[in-house]
Amino acid sequence: MRSLLNGLSASKTRFIYLCEVAEQHHTPAKQVFQRGFSSTHKLQDASGEPSSADQVMVHFINRDGEQLTATAKEGESLLEVVVNQNLNIDGFGACEGTLACSTCHLIFEKDAFQKLDAISDEELDMLDLAYGLTETSRLGCQVCIKKSMNGLTVRVPMDVSDIRRQLEVGKQSKH
Repeated sequence: MRSLLNGLSASKTRFIYLCEVAEQHHTPAKQVFQRGFSSTHKLQDASGEPSSADQVMVHFINRDGEQLTATAKEGESLLEVVVNQNLNIDGFGACEGTLACSTCHLIFEKDAFQKLDAISDEELDMLDLAYGLTETSRLGCQVCIKKSMNGLTVRVPMDVSDIRRQLEVGKQSKH
């Protein structure tokens, strides 16, 4: 236990040292990361509140056709928008953005899709597992908000490949 505590103290000392070095070089902190219960972090700027100029409006069309609207900040992933805004999208982001599932699968309009950054091989591999795959499908954890995306509308596919659902069905059938 003592070695664990010593390791934590050393890590804290290194963190404080790095912060002091940044202050000495007058490097302003642009973002402060806060950790909650989830491993998906919530981003905030140094003042704590985003300015209206930094906000981007994003619309999600849920599986049931309901439109959910959220304000996002540049640099946030679409998964972070859903988590940070507590949007009610069932099963969305099961792996918390680690590229280990396809539950944050979103369908983009063709013109918006063409403006997105290039897709990685890892994302393509996960999309292969997604239900309802289209030519304009992407994973929300891999698409980051840009100011040019203001007014973006994305559709949540009707079905999701989420093993948690299969486990719940299995538990119910045993009862």
